Amino acid sequence: MELFIELFKSLILGIVEGATEFLPVSSTGHLIIFQNIINFKSSTENYIEMYTYVIQLGAILAVVFLYRDKILNTLKDFSPKKVGYEKSGFRFWLVIVIACIPGGIATILLDDLADKYLFNPVSVSIVLVLGAIFMIVSESKIRPDKGDEKEEIQLSIRQAITVGLFQCLAIMPGMSRSASTIIGGWFAGLSSVVAAEFSFFLAIPVMVGMSALKIIKLGGFSLLTGAEILSLVVGFVVSFIVALLVIERFISYLKRKPMKAFAIYRIVLGFVVLGTGLLGII
Repeated sequence: MELFIELFKSLILGIVEGATEFLPVSSTGHLIIFQNIINFKSSTENYIEMYTYVIQLGAILAVVFLYRDKILNTLKDFSPKKVGYEKSGFRFWLVIVIACIPGGIATILLDDLADKYLFNPVSVSIVLVLGAIFMIVSESKIRPDKGDEKEEIQLSIRQAITVGLFQCLAIMPGMSRSASTIIGGWFAGLSSVVAAEFSFFLAIPVMVGMSALKIIKLGGFSLLTGAEILSLVVGFVVSFIVALLVIERFISYLKRKPMKAFAIYRIVLGFVVLGTGLLGII
């Protein structure tokens, strides 16, 4: 019975992760709330942190699956000699790598400090609200008026660097990697759709690399019990399935409506996180 309850908790968290990882609402903020509400704990040191990164990989796998044709085409046409530099897979992935560099440096230098000083209800709530305000202002002042119908991802080096620099904001728990890259995309002159889809591709190396480093740093899976590994599998699979459903609907939403609704939701969530934190719930 106890195992069933833990697997049910993992199912809930998998749904939360899959539903929020690619939306600009902070999957971290949601996981903090739900992990504490359902009392998701473990006697194994660092298990909860490792669990979080593993189920994030499930969501990333959903991107790989949904955009598999695009990924395969970039690999098929990788050589600039074959299709030309501008249309080559080499250029596509070069832009991705360049956009990853600022965030990678920020993670190496600041990740431990962020975990130590910012991973608490007050900090997360403040970042959620300030990020929402930044999103509203950026959308009204910076977001390109036209271009959302353009769905082809073709960024310049300058645009990639701009998005990469903004992605550094995601090191703050509550900011949201998706929100950071989409706002960065606006500043780089990209439409919401192109910025969002670029953030999906950018998430593949960023999250896989970060998750691998975290898992290795936390000691791998060798110390986990069979029940904990099974819980990881459930969360991973559920996160993958839910993310599949959310990604396509998110892109469809961006083609028709602004991001203001997500910003309002972030503000509400910020006060929820603050209130539950002050009450000792999280």
